[in-house]
Amino acid sequence: MSVSLSDEKYNEVIEALKEVMDPELGINIVDLGLIYDLAWDEENDALIIHMTLTSAGCPLTDVLEEQTAESLDNVVNAFRINWVWMPPWGPEKITDDGRDMMRALGFSI
Repeated sequence: MSVSLSDEKYNEVIEALKEVMDPELGINIVDLGLIYDLAWDEENDALIIHMTLTSAGCPLTDVLEEQTAESLDNVVNAFRINWVWMPPWGPEKITDDGRDMMRALGFSI
């Protein structure tokens, strides 16, 4: 059974996940809008990250999983990424900070 995270734990996890950078864009996965939901799996005492990618054929899932493990090392004991494709990711999911970062890289967004 999964439950919602407390506000404090949610914010702690989000801040940690901002250390995970999309290898192609160099922008963190939170500001890119790739994190769809966070939940706690009580049965397995683990964080569940509902996450997507900018494209379903992205070959970098292993890199993102390794970076996620590193970023969450002192935050949670265990986690699992649930890769989701619905709703599909689109540029509208990028945060304002993410848009600023993309503009700084030369993207017109």
